[in-house]
Amino acid sequence: MAGVYVSLGSNINPAANICACAQQLQQDFPDTVFSRVYQTPAEGFSGAPFLNLAAGFTTSLSPGTLKQYLRNLESKQGRNRNEKKFSSRTLDVDLLLYDGLIIPEQNLPHQDILAYPFVLYPLAEIAPALPYPGLSESLAELAKRSTLPQETLTAVSLDCFRQ
Repeated sequence: MAGVYVSLGSNINPAANICACAQQLQQDFPDTVFSRVYQTPAEGFSGAPFLNLAAGFTTSLSPGTLKQYLRNLESKQGRNRNEKKFSSRTLDVDLLLYDGLIIPEQNLPHQDILAYPFVLYPLAEIAPALPYPGLSESLAELAKRSTLPQETLTAVSLDCFRQ
């Protein structure tokens, strides 16, 4: 079983889309853990704020099969594949880390981890001791020394994450 981490984001009906995705992940991967949910401004375009979080779980799926599974989750929530890179979305689910593997042609580790606060900080929240592949630093250490603006993240509460 591989330990994997994904990021979830939405700014179109975000609470419903994030909750539907989280519930499906929990159903398919019962050991799924989630970071807090954060509201963040749209990045790279002018649009409604996003809800973002990170999730971690174990799977026997290969990286390619898992990426297809994640694309199917996005499609179930009405994701339009013809949209621009920086645009509003019903659901965006990216594979960030897969068992510490470095596979550049599959964007592993995902380049967004070190580029965006809404990816790095939630990921470090659920896997602080995890080493970043190819570096001698943990995610917590990377987050601590990062200059990414953590103040752009505002924790919010969603009913689907209440116990």
